[in-house]
Amino acid sequence: MPITRVLSAALLTLGLAAAPAAADSSPSPSSSADGDAPTSAGTSFRTAAEIDQGQEATASGSTGDYLYWSFPADEGQRPTVRATVKLPDSHADQTWQIDVYDGLRRRQACQYGAQTRTAAQGASSVELACTLRTVRAWSEPWANDPLPGTYYIRLTVVKLATADLGLPVTASVRADSKDIGGAAAVDGSLGKPLVPGIAVTSAQDDEDKKSSAVLSAIEPEDGWASGWWSDRWVWTGIGGILAALAGIGGYALTRGSGRPSRVPPGA
Repeated sequence: MPITRVLSAALLTLGLAAAPAAADSSPSPSSSADGDAPTSAGTSFRTAAEIDQGQEATASGSTGDYLYWSFPADEGQRPTVRATVKLPDSHADQTWQIDVYDGLRRRQACQYGAQTRTAAQGASSVELACTLRTVRAWSEPWANDPLPGTYYIRLTVVKLATADLGLPVTASVRADSKDIGGAAAVDGSLGKPLVPGIAVTSAQDDEDKKSSAVLSAIEPEDGWASGWWSDRWVWTGIGGILAALAGIGGYALTRGSGRPSRVPPGA
């Protein structure tokens, strides 16, 4: 029947259209080789070492230091930050903590993960993790939702014996994201991502033709708001196709077979 052929073609189209949507749910690949990752950390927000997602940065420091890194996160991504601290051979109990701040330096809560962990006496290392909420394209001014821009990682010890203060440690951090896709889409977007220096224009001086300085150069591999396409468009199209097929099927079922042959035209 023609209706059967139409339905079969529509189902095949839906399967092909849903394939990109399924791909959106896979974790983001590494954006660059670990060999380019920094081997030192900053000591404040302004001096945070810049890393790309997928890079594993390392740094040497002392217990009691504040270590800072920064990475970009775009809309629709759910970042996960992991850190490993290698401790000296001899030490007492130590409690380490990893915090993540957005571009406005607001501390973001972890959905899950061991954000704070205590290393027992003599432990060789401690591992921490923090998975943030999905980055939204837009939010109310009073809300604390994650927004596109620079994110800061701060790693430090929050509880230790006085005798352990200043002991040498080695830390490594890595930030990865899972692309959530259209499930996190909202109606609205920021004018600019929350990146230090993004508002500094590149207006040139009439005399020396030099551009203004920009404080931060990190951004996602495909640029900001690279995820404008989402599976929300796919499922909107699927809904329209299904509605059209339902209308065609309903008409075919209710219109009947026409005028019976035994009934004269003028009757």
